[in-house]
Amino acid sequence: MGQGSRGRQIQRDRRRTGDLCGAHPEGARVTGAEPTSGGLIPVALLPDTDPYISEAILTAGGELTGLDDARVLVWTGDVAGFPEPLPDHIEWVQLRLAGIESFLNAGLLDDKRIWTNASGFYAENVAEHALALLLTGLRQINTAVRTRWDKDAVDTSVRSLHGSTVAIVGAGGIARSLIPRLAACGAAVIAVNRSGRDVEGAMETLPFDRLDEVWSRCDHVVLAAPSTDETRHLINAKALAAMRSHAWLINVARGPLVDENALHRALVDGEIAGAALDVTDPEPPAADNPLWDLPNVIITPHVANPSSGLTRALAPWVGENLRRFAAGGDDMLARVDPNASY
Repeated sequence: MGQGSRGRQIQRDRRRTGDLCGAHPEGARVTGAEPTSGGLIPVALLPDTDPYISEAILTAGGELTGLDDARVLVWTGDVAGFPEPLPDHIEWVQLRLAGIESFLNAGLLDDKRIWTNASGFYAENVAEHALALLLTGLRQINTAVRTRWDKDAVDTSVRSLHGSTVAIVGAGGIARSLIPRLAACGAAVIAVNRSGRDVEGAMETLPFDRLDEVWSRCDHVVLAAPSTDETRHLINAKALAAMRSHAWLINVARGPLVDENALHRALVDGEIAGAALDVTDPEPPAADNPLWDLPNVIITPHVANPSSGLTRALAPWVGENLRRFAAGGDDMLARVDPNASY
């Protein structure tokens, strides 16, 4: 692709991705911010350069430099290869993914600088996948594919989402994208977050410390919470035993939220109807993981947010955050709290 064609493609992609996180386009768009008084903001784009992110950086008042000369690091890779120690003159690090567990576990996040991730940016994709997994289980599509026109195996187990109540544990961007999709299917939502503050569109919002009340009140559960010490094995034997026997558990968050041994026992014993997991612990699941053999388990290989086109879609987000950084950094998107682990 020639330079002119690539430039026109970037402009088209920017228009398509200008609406960040489903917000109004005017609220989060690369706006071509003016450089700071000291000139353009030096940004290191590592380890892989990307024409879309590069163009967004330049448009938002930055210039591409090496790490030694940068104030900002946009890191497009995973934890492997991350520069350690990070130079003190790096004031802000933008990570390309929402999950930061690997960076936390490696001891890389600190309070010396601003850290931002992509939390919320991928919410639309993940919400779509969560709904697809839930409907696949309820409509027994997985069974129909496996049994090849065995109507008796499918027909008696099909359930409707209409009229049901779905609990979403972790009421952030994914929940806000999923709630209207569930509402369109006629389902009500109980949202669960740390504060218990109302979530738009939810029938009710409860704080995490009232989770024990949720399991028996909902028909299905979607996990969309971060992985922290507090949320590890949030789904355990006690929680599963409290759920309704027709419940489906959907995990599009992080594998450690679920005690997979307890989940296996609950599925075998019929305590819940099924589980659909886009994430496991560890990943990938071992070949002899007993969940593979259960007909009421759906496992997808962590593809709720597909990697194809990831950096292209992320470019406007990076540009917008650079604009906010230049303005003082007080309202940057998806700012990470290293002490809270997300």
